[in-house]
Amino acid sequence: MNHKVFICDDEEGMLRYLGKTIADWGFEIETFTSPLALLAALDRHEGHGDLLLLDIRMPEMDGISVLQWAKAACPHLGVIIMTGHGTIDSAVEAIKLGAFDYLTKPFPEERLSTAIRNCLERERLRAENLSLKKTLEGPFAPDGIVFRSEPFRKVYELARRVAASDANVLVLGESGTGKELIAGAIHYTSPRADRRFLTINCAALTETLLESQLFGHVRGAFTGAVQTHKGLLEEADGGSLFLDEVGELSAPLQVKLLRVLQEGEFIPVGATRPKRVDVRFIAATNRDLDRAVAEGAFREDLYYRLNVIALQLPPLRERPEDIEPLALHFLSRAGSRWGANLRGITPEALAALRDYPWPGNVRELQNVIERGVILAGGDQLTMHDLPLKVSRPAVAPGPAAAEPLTLRDAERAQVARILHRTRWNKSRTAQTLGITRVTLDRKIAEYGLSPEEA
Repeated sequence: MNHKVFICDDEEGMLRYLGKTIADWGFEIETFTSPLALLAALDRHEGHGDLLLLDIRMPEMDGISVLQWAKAACPHLGVIIMTGHGTIDSAVEAIKLGAFDYLTKPFPEERLSTAIRNCLERERLRAENLSLKKTLEGPFAPDGIVFRSEPFRKVYELARRVAASDANVLVLGESGTGKELIAGAIHYTSPRADRRFLTINCAALTETLLESQLFGHVRGAFTGAVQTHKGLLEEADGGSLFLDEVGELSAPLQVKLLRVLQEGEFIPVGATRPKRVDVRFIAATNRDLDRAVAEGAFREDLYYRLNVIALQLPPLRERPEDIEPLALHFLSRAGSRWGANLRGITPEALAALRDYPWPGNVRELQNVIERGVILAGGDQLTMHDLPLKVSRPAVAPGPAAAEPLTLRDAERAQVARILHRTRWNKSRTAQTLGITRVTLDRKIAEYGLSPEEA
């Protein structure tokens, strides 16, 4: 890629010299002897360049004024100021107004070359970081949340209103309903959007490791702690921390987390002095925390600290209007990822998607669509590309069929079915169900499942 360099200097000899030198380095050049002509070109958006070499003393306008106009027209245009009458005050003012560097004439070619390449490298890194930030935030941006239904619209509008405050939020809902997505949307539409949004799954780590990840530790705090480690609380200072599966926190960690919520401070593992942080907490769980509080499994004071605002996400089966737009959204994303150019989904396949109960919610729908894209043989997703459980749902044997299963029985049957299919490979089963190994072990114990029964 050839970078384009604008040069503005009222001295024609200097302009010719700079133009030839920089062109010999492989850059595209456009020169201006008049600052007004330069600004007119920028105003007309004609071939915005990557860098501007600007003389600070010119008859029509001084370079400082031109710098201000140029940065207003092209905020990401790198600017290097040149002058034969340099002063510290003018250099400081130019840098404050957005100039990258300040060269005093006459300057050696090596100094000019270094300044140009460093400026272009800074802009490259800025653009790369911006692109990465957009990539990471993309799913959480307002246009990254896809819905059409009224139930989800109400939740989303409440989330947007809550985002403007600093209130802690508790997101409730079944696994796969999009709790982390809503948490991210709250952060990235809040005043904390320019700070970090960090997440941790409280069910995925042992108590000791979770404590270290949350609160950090000092060197020598335990065997293997060879250096001091910042925890997520400290890393998220000024931003937001998403605690997924918060209902799985152990009693000791609940006490430590409560102190952070009440006092805004914590003590790293092995340390003696507290550290202060300013963190907004967004927590999520698919457990019944009211019941957990009543049973003494979750602290009531911590529950109310987290549950300042509660958002209840409806399961996908209760918002069937969202199935089609979500399916098309996942189709587009999976097509881009796997290099498949699919035009859409056939009416029959869409009907099957709408009729399926989606026990795994949006996460299951995404997996089904991605699987279909990988296996698709034509330019549309068809019934043949869907799993049998979606394309040919089980049909009751007749009018005398038994009463429908309860949600608990249906979940028990689904867990047992996947365990049987994976030959009791718990890692594969948890991945298929969209849950953690810890949650799977809890459900196996809760439902009394065994390899013999499965």
